[in-house]
Amino acid sequence: MKTVTVHYFAALRERKGCDQEKCDVQHGESIEALYDRLFPGPAADRIPVGFAVNQTYVPATTVLNDGDDVAFVPPIGGG
Repeated sequence: MKTVTVHYFAALRERKGCDQEKCDVQHGESIEALYDRLFPGPAADRIPVGFAVNQTYVPATTVLNDGDDVAFVPPIGGG
């Protein structure tokens, strides 16, 4: 079992009720699989996010390693 630190921003922080938490991940688990596990439900109800590991944007298929810092980054509006 591996442990990562997950950081939440904006609407995801509101849904989880915290800024960050430690999560266990399985060997070979991708960042997208972790997101799916932490935010289950129909795709239509889910917030689209970018994925980052150790402060670098990564593809959804990136496999997580023990000690990684993970961030799910929702779209940012502005204007």
